[in-house]
Amino acid sequence: MDSVRKAVDRVYGHRVMRRRAGEVTAEAALRAARGSAALSGADWALEEVRRRSDFGSDAEARTVGAALRLNAEAGQLLTIWGQSPLRALARLHLVAAGGAGAADRTVGRPRLAGEPVVEAPGPDGTAPEGGAPLTAGSPAEAPLPDADEVVARLDGLARLVIAPSSAPALVTAAVVHGELLALRPFGSYNGLVARAAERIVLIGSGLDPKAICPAEVGHAELGRAAYAAAFDGYLSGTPAGMAAWITHCGRAVELGVRESTAVCEALQRGAA
Repeated sequence: MDSVRKAVDRVYGHRVMRRRAGEVTAEAALRAARGSAALSGADWALEEVRRRSDFGSDAEARTVGAALRLNAEAGQLLTIWGQSPLRALARLHLVAAGGAGAADRTVGRPRLAGEPVVEAPGPDGTAPEGGAPLTAGSPAEAPLPDADEVVARLDGLARLVIAPSSAPALVTAAVVHGELLALRPFGSYNGLVARAAERIVLIGSGLDPKAICPAEVGHAELGRAAYAAAFDGYLSGTPAGMAAWITHCGRAVELGVRESTAVCEALQRGAA
């Protein structure tokens, strides 16, 4: 916890943040979206994400588009998150699904018994051609809790978020992230929603109020295999497993800080 706080304080103290914090925030959001999409199987180069305008053509493009929309929305949901996390999560899923909401009644609500989970649907809402999920080898392959368990655990998570707590922001963010990955409460884009919720906690808690420490960048840099291995620790429910997951999330924030520090240095040199 101390290491993460010191890293965050250092980047907030960078001289570029005095005048150009908005530019750093915007760049961090773009890089965070790229990182989150990569974890969901759409591993595009940053410049490809920057230049593209069509995000509806295939499952990968839709995943990147969903990640970009979620990061743009996260900062708008801070008040709602503090009052009703379930409403905020419903909104996040609606945003991730984009235009599918009007036609798909599963969007924006927890899945019901028997409803499938397709993490990265194609334009018709089904799995990519050939049936191979973009998330192979990821937390999306963990056992899927049934609908009743999802509802009960979501309610418990909401109460945990709202209740007064002395827990460090990183711990709360890691628990929110891990629990949403474990539950996969929606029919699609659960990984993206889980990472966006982690982002909201880090911003709203005051640890990263300007959203310049993109944990998603760090998660992607550490790699999908390490992400899945750390998540196995969360699923275990053991003290050691939980510590491994929280440590992984902390390291991801530190790497996000390093990324934004590099952005600050580039701005200072006039290279960005």
